[in-house]
Amino acid sequence: MGLGDKIHNAAEKLHGRSKEAAGRTTGNERLRAEGRGQHLRADLKQAGEKIKDAFRRH
Repeated sequence: MGLGDKIHNAAEKLHGRSKEAAGRTTGNERLRAEGRGQHLRADLKQAGEKIKDAFRRH
């Protein structure tokens, strides 16, 4: 996983968490769900990159 990908995934994860928190604070369920989805997508991308890296090493 390249450094750029790591930074992008971390930023996307942080953005998703902030959206989720804002939705929770304001009571906006749509924003909360959108943030949760963005956070989970970033986690999945990061996991996929780790799997690709593991196969490249062997």
